[in-house]
Amino acid sequence: MRSQKEKMIAGDLYIASDPELAKDSHRGKRLARLLNNTTEEDGELRTKILKQLFKKTGENIYIEPPFHIDYGSNTTIGENFYANYDCIFLDIAPITIGKNVMMAPRVGLYTAAHPIVADIRNEQLEYGKPITIGDNVWIGANAIVNPGITIGNNVVIGSGSVVTKNIPDNSVAVGNPCHVLREINDDDRKYWEHEKERYFEN
Repeated sequence: MRSQKEKMIAGDLYIASDPELAKDSHRGKRLARLLNNTTEEDGELRTKILKQLFKKTGENIYIEPPFHIDYGSNTTIGENFYANYDCIFLDIAPITIGKNVMMAPRVGLYTAAHPIVADIRNEQLEYGKPITIGDNVWIGANAIVNPGITIGNNVVIGSGSVVTKNIPDNSVAVGNPCHVLREINDDDRKYWEHEKERYFEN
């Protein structure tokens, strides 16, 4: 018979109070607490803690405390990652984040879910579905990404959005429920290239 951890990672019903899972969760929360107790002078220590916390990371990773997570060991983060204050990752199922991803304050990645039938939910059975975020993604403040969601490459998620469906590449997506507002196009590139030139001219 599979362990509760194996069931959890597979996205099947499991019971979170399992001793093995409790041990893994305590480890993740302990490391997050150590991170949250650091100061601005502790840059190297913060990086060291983050490298221990997550399953795998790129070389360049920065998370502004406070930060909260369930496990950490179920999260993989690519190169050049930044998260601002108060982000929350519930990594019951795997969270996979690409390179060059930025998160504003209070972004929530929630892989965890519960049965909608009360008597089954009351038996402490729960489940999770993975979240995948592509490369070159910016997620605005207070955005929520729900279980089972994939966000493509080169995407901007507007602040306050609740992402309930997959978001395709090269999109600006906003709202509750989050929907594609428009594609990112050549006019956007021309505008921002011009603004970049103005920056270096002044």
